[in-house]
Amino acid sequence: MRRPFSLRFLVVGVLLVLFAGVGADQGSSLVPQTLPSFHDRIGVYLTSYAVTKPGILEQVLEKTDEGKLNAVVINVKNMHGEVTYDSAVPLASRIGAAFDRLNLGALVTALKKHGCYTIARQVLFYDPKLAAYLGRQDPWVFPTDEQAVEYNLAIAEEVASVGFDEIQFDYVRFPDGGELSPIYEDRYAAVNRFLEAARQRIFGRVHLSVDVFGRVLWEWNKKRIDPIGQSLEEMAACVDLISPMLYPSHYREQYYKDDPYRVVQEALTSGKGRVTAPFRPYLQAFDRAIPPGITLEAYIRAQIQAAKHTGADGYLFWNPSCDYDALYRALD
Repeated sequence: MRRPFSLRFLVVGVLLVLFAGVGADQGSSLVPQTLPSFHDRIGVYLTSYAVTKPGILEQVLEKTDEGKLNAVVINVKNMHGEVTYDSAVPLASRIGAAFDRLNLGALVTALKKHGCYTIARQVLFYDPKLAAYLGRQDPWVFPTDEQAVEYNLAIAEEVASVGFDEIQFDYVRFPDGGELSPIYEDRYAAVNRFLEAARQRIFGRVHLSVDVFGRVLWEWNKKRIDPIGQSLEEMAACVDLISPMLYPSHYREQYYKDDPYRVVQEALTSGKGRVTAPFRPYLQAFDRAIPPGITLEAYIRAQIQAAKHTGADGYLFWNPSCDYDALYRALD
């Protein structure tokens, strides 16, 4: 007989409290294990703060038990440059980046008890803490910087040892905002080198995925004129799957903002015409730029329909505040 819902989540809470403050290496194993399939995963993104906020994780596990979700994305390194657990990587401590906020071992164990596929999101080269340490005047470090590369590879190796099923790299790129005209060959090469190195370092221990802008899926990406340095074909060769961020609100064209189905359908169709790697898109679960007369739930359902019709290999939902009430209504 299954335990009552409230008791199950009390046990989860006790686990996280009992192991709070224990380093990421506690309870981890370096012994290679058979990885669960990454296919057909439907999940939500959670910040490290959201994980510790009462009720957020419980909702995710409830929807997992109901069969609505089967995956969760957890920040292990975020846009503030914070490593959200007690990292043993020396540079993380030196630059004040290691925060003992999450016990990854206990968290992964609790999630897996509910059959949840676990994804660690690692923000790479947008890193205010490392940038300040390196004397930079902006929050970016570059994939050409050997210290930044090695730092992120060391964190990825550490996270892989905890028991996550997948590491998802975000900001594996150069800053946006340059001219769409010169050929940025060096930037593309640097991004590819990082992914190849990561693949070698964590091969067989976790699945590997990347977040990319939706525009990377379009045909003009082949021209190598995008200053961010992301080539769909070359990145696809280094990872298991790709998560394009297909938020309609982020497009300039009003007809895309107003038609969430079209955004997802056209982007995925373009991407699937270029590579055979699976796509697991991020879909918009927040209410920015939603046109009058449509609810957020309907907006979400339209994106889901498009993802299914276009052959997406699952999908993830993004809400920066981790408020997924509208999503849960859309999934009912």
